[in-house]
Amino acid sequence: MEYETIAAVDLGSNSFRLQVGRVVEDQIYPLDSLKETVRLASGLTSEKMLDEASQARGLEALRRFGERLRGLDEGAVRAVATNTLRVAKNAREFLAQGEAALGFPIEIIAGREEARLIYIGAIHSLPLVPHKRLVVDIGGGSTEFIIGKKSEPLLTESLYMGCVSYTLRYFPDGRVDKKRLREAQVAAAKEIELIAHDYLQLGWKEAVGSSGTARAIADLLELNNLNPGAVTGITREGLEKLAAMLIKAGSIHAFNAPGVRPDRLPVLPGGLAILSAVFEELGIERMNYADGALRLGVLYDLLGRFQQQDMRDATVKQFMRRYQVERGQAARVRKTALDILTQLGERPGEEQEQQFLGWAAALHEIGISVAHNGYHKHGAYILTFADMPGFSNKDQAQLATLVLGHRGKLEKLAALPPGDSSWRLVFSLRLAVLLHRTRDDRDLPAYSVKATPDGFQLDLPGRWLESNPWTAAALSEETLVWRRVGLLFRVRSGAQAKGR
Repeated sequence: MEYETIAAVDLGSNSFRLQVGRVVEDQIYPLDSLKETVRLASGLTSEKMLDEASQARGLEALRRFGERLRGLDEGAVRAVATNTLRVAKNAREFLAQGEAALGFPIEIIAGREEARLIYIGAIHSLPLVPHKRLVVDIGGGSTEFIIGKKSEPLLTESLYMGCVSYTLRYFPDGRVDKKRLREAQVAAAKEIELIAHDYLQLGWKEAVGSSGTARAIADLLELNNLNPGAVTGITREGLEKLAAMLIKAGSIHAFNAPGVRPDRLPVLPGGLAILSAVFEELGIERMNYADGALRLGVLYDLLGRFQQQDMRDATVKQFMRRYQVERGQAARVRKTALDILTQLGERPGEEQEQQFLGWAAALHEIGISVAHNGYHKHGAYILTFADMPGFSNKDQAQLATLVLGHRGKLEKLAALPPGDSSWRLVFSLRLAVLLHRTRDDRDLPAYSVKATPDGFQLDLPGRWLESNPWTAAALSEETLVWRRVGLLFRVRSGAQAKGR
């Protein structure tokens, strides 16, 4: 790749967005992003012409974007326009002015091409999984549906319905009542019926929402405790409760609830109606949210590379190079830590635990690049706040916890519940690091570990502890560290181990 910095511009029906990214090997790290709520679709007349006001808003946004992109080569920037400019009869005239304002060519992409790029963006912000995913992206003027597996979109479609167009059609004055909301839902359902058979026949295991509408609704459901239990994301029950709240308010102007985003509120009724119809027609009970969508997809399409493995693996390898991790030591610790975890016994989610433990072992020393003193704290800070493609905030928090806990006092992990599975991972990583303190390839003793009702137990052969007093002292200190957090770590050797 000849460019270190690349950029994507998305001329959407609701918002214009700019994303600038830095290319590091096979990864794109975000550098800058800009958003302008243009609502281009609201300026589309009944004759399919963009009015002057909406054009002026769009051109002003593109001028601002152009200033940020000044100095970049044309090959490093891709600008795409979506539904409203697909249908506007005067789109050609607007784009001529838009390209002059932006300083780069703008291409109008077809609905299915938009869906393909959305899928690429979505899967690059999610961990790679073996099952099929349904990605739904509700934009301002269209809604895209994609079923894909890993990095390959299998079925793509774009329907002419969006949060701006539906809000203007069914809630023009901002008033919301049961009748209007139902009319909008029925209209959306009729559109979805046209594709439902093919999508249901192909099937999927996980539903994912992307872009602003899905994020805004997910935030509202979670912040107002509308989902059942502790379920996150978007649920059918949550959507029904949100609809009831909106109807009770009577209008978007009177709707006031925690998590309401001012930029999304004016188009909330249309987006809610469409999403409710999606759930109803496709039989969805729960939907997750993906940060990546069209802009990220455009960036990766521009880069021209698609990850064939879990993005998080690639990110971990890149971090190891960036922070100059000693690969030999990381490999030794990783192998032993995974062996210890296996000996502790299988549990639900074992495969995911192994993944996180492997990543933590690979990255447990990245903080040394900052300072050796307290390097586990530096490493945890990096893993908490760095941009890590493929990792969610929750993923990074778990990884940071393991790295923070791999040495030093355990009281800093007091927030972990006593029965949390992370304690197994912390124990496995700590013991592996301790056993490899010599940082060489000498053989380890034939140890065995097991989980006990009140903690963990390590058995060592013969008089091994007597002949390795440095490690014996470290293990003795380790038993005290665990005791201070209410867990027992027993170390036995020789006759003790044989008598178990």
